[in-house]
Amino acid sequence: MKGRLLDLSVGLNRKQRLTLEIDGDFRQEFDNLHEADLDIEIKKYRQKRSLDANAYAWVLIDKIAKVMRIEKKQVYQEAIRNIGGVSETVCVQAAAVDRLCSSWAAHGLGWQADVMPSKLEGCSNVVLYFGSSTYDTRQMSALIDQLVQDAKALGIETLPPNELSRLAGYERI
Repeated sequence: MKGRLLDLSVGLNRKQRLTLEIDGDFRQEFDNLHEADLDIEIKKYRQKRSLDANAYAWVLIDKIAKVMRIEKKQVYQEAIRNIGGVSETVCVQAAAVDRLCSSWAAHGLGWQADVMPSKLEGCSNVVLYFGSSTYDTRQMSALIDQLVQDAKALGIETLPPNELSRLAGYERI
């Protein structure tokens, strides 16, 4: 939910109070949550990535796959594995690893899992990679930067930096 911090004050009980302004209608949620203990996370708003950036990523993936004579899926998945900030590592009981990996992969092409040994007996560490459909502009920019580097290494022409910056939802990192 997008909003803005307006004010910070300290009450008589010495607890801090925030005043927020939010987009959308929060009245029903307020009625349900009023005076309940909550988990609160406030972070800087990031615009969602654009379809233009996504389309350009797939143009690059297609060109790389053609030159390398491999499937586009392989190019896409390898690029995801090579960027940071798009995975989580979880420790799972060994008996549940296959089910976790298959249900994770069912989300789409980019949703991958790598299994590694754990120091805990009867467990495995699983690296869960998120597909690009969930990426914000910074993560999508990292993916495009990776694809641009790969394309250039293969002699594939890419958009010049000034054109890349015009892609809505692309930010240089």
